[in-house]
Amino acid sequence: MGHFRKSLILVFILFIFSFILADTSYAIFNPLETKNNYFGIHIADTTDLADAAKLVNSSGGDWGYITFVIRNDERDTKRWQEVFDNARRLHLIPIVRVATRFENGNWEKPNLDEIDGWVSFLSSLNWVIKNRYLVLGNEPNHAAEWGGEINPSEYAKYLSIFSQRLKKESEDFFILPAGFDASAPNSKISMEESLFLRKMLETDPGVFANIDGWTSHSYPNPGFSGFENAYGKGTVRTYEWELNYLKNLGVAKELPIFITETGWIHELDKENKVNTSIVKIGQKLQYSFTNVWNDKRIVAVTPFLLSYYDVPFDVFSWKDKNGKFYEFYNQIQSIPKTKGEPVQITRGQIEMAFVPTIVRLNKNFKGFILAKNIGQSIWEPGMIIANIYSGDNLVLENTQNNFIEPKQIGILTFDVINNHPVGINVFSVALFLHNKDISNQIFLPQLVLP
Repeated sequence: MGHFRKSLILVFILFIFSFILADTSYAIFNPLETKNNYFGIHIADTTDLADAAKLVNSSGGDWGYITFVIRNDERDTKRWQEVFDNARRLHLIPIVRVATRFENGNWEKPNLDEIDGWVSFLSSLNWVIKNRYLVLGNEPNHAAEWGGEINPSEYAKYLSIFSQRLKKESEDFFILPAGFDASAPNSKISMEESLFLRKMLETDPGVFANIDGWTSHSYPNPGFSGFENAYGKGTVRTYEWELNYLKNLGVAKELPIFITETGWIHELDKENKVNTSIVKIGQKLQYSFTNVWNDKRIVAVTPFLLSYYDVPFDVFSWKDKNGKFYEFYNQIQSIPKTKGEPVQITRGQIEMAFVPTIVRLNKNFKGFILAKNIGQSIWEPGMIIANIYSGDNLVLENTQNNFIEPKQIGILTFDVINNHPVGINVFSVALFLHNKDISNQIFLPQLVLP
């Protein structure tokens, strides 16, 4: 009995203290190296998530993109975590643009002292996928977007410092620069994009080493009413001109493209100037999505704007003032799309595991695991399995679980075919996804009687 008690004590020590956490690595992945659904939409209201999903994940598509803005006076973790959780359920990948506040006709100039606050807030969120897509700023070649002045050197400094602090917190942050207005001229209130980029590099020659992709506002100009088959700067192919220009400046880094703004303005009523008819917008969007933006370098295209009822952006809205979508919504919805497969962090923490402490020889038994989802993916039934470490003496028959969302605790049950010999035996359980360990390992003692 002395040997039995010592063995039992040893088993329970192992049970309590032997928690081996799954290895976790942090680094962005190249979204162009996985199956990717580049269809997306820009939203101004997070209540539009369901309509966005019906658009971008239609016709065979899955895991499309949404772009939205978070201002510095909106950094409420609870609020935005709910948005991220809804996006996760709807299989929408967020592209978040950080912004200041609009005051006295201008957007406030970003304050470097606020960067740590942003980093803390953005790190507090459980993101939908491994890559945390962030756009830092908006069209800084317009004075109205930078506190009423144009200052390429300040923006370069802001971009570099913000990126470096984010990367220090987590390498999963995928940094994108502000999109530029490629059609803006040199004037008192704007600066031509190529000049702005040159001045950024003069200030900080390594500024673009701090980004992971390129943000493009590939609008069909002039007047947001240009041809869908046009080439060059100020067209739906603006991103091509931007990439070529960056290479001419000596930027050798391959940058995946995110077109976060594009689209045609439409006619509103007889009193307004007629720009592009609703019918033609559908044709132009269809052509662009299937003949231009299907470029293999493009990760996402999120036209501006799903729904907006007030000036000045009502002319871009895909929904009319009666709450009905224009026909081009349905036309884009009908285009065949790809079933995206973005990388998500799947990780669990076994809180407790239970099996019968005493069983009879060759008698099968059931067990269950109380596990917390501490990753990003939603555990669907049958997705996560338990695995037993015990040589060839135990065989796992099946594992069952319900839907378990991130931060939730759920129960996984399992059946075991028992071939353990008579005596005290120790085995362990862990959670697996696609034959990969995703959790800690818990040791379980069991006495097998004749």
